[in-house]
Amino acid sequence: MGLALRDDQTYTYADYLTWPDDVRYELIDGVAYAMSPAPLRVHQEFLLQIAGQAHSALDGKPCRPFIAPFDVRLPRGDEADRDVDTVVQPDLVVVCDRAKLDERGCRGAPDWVVEVLSPSTAGHDLIIKRQLYERAGVREYWLVHPVDHVVTVYRLQDGAFGAPDIHELKETLAVGVLPEIVIDWERVLRNVG
Repeated sequence: MGLALRDDQTYTYADYLTWPDDVRYELIDGVAYAMSPAPLRVHQEFLLQIAGQAHSALDGKPCRPFIAPFDVRLPRGDEADRDVDTVVQPDLVVVCDRAKLDERGCRGAPDWVVEVLSPSTAGHDLIIKRQLYERAGVREYWLVHPVDHVVTVYRLQDGAFGAPDIHELKETLAVGVLPEIVIDWERVLRNVG
């Protein structure tokens, strides 16, 4: 089951900014997808554990982690913000180019994106957002499967993700594009419950 569409219209970031805050949307190629209700507790626990480890590893370094809701605008070129037709809110992003950051979030591809899969969003994250992040130039994309205890890792090489690496949530795993971040899965799992 896919995420509900707002309607059959196409929108831009200018439209997105006028929508009420009580219902969140992601805008992908002008199509507005209603975000699911608040994620399950285990989703939040996984996200906070991963984000906490990333935050600690990046302390004092130029790269910055952010957790949802945090707008990531992905322009196709140099169009004005109001004309951007893609705005997403990944669970966790790390941005190393501070020029991409502004008061509204990030404009341009983050270096690392993590989505913790939920039953209601898994297909969206695995298919639509994977293709989007590849096209936008996200250097590394992790899909964390909290139920199956695996992480699927896509790394951008020559402009494409290619075949993913799949790892069990055991021991540790370094972020390929940010090797200073090493996620200790045993610590994550020990603190989720």
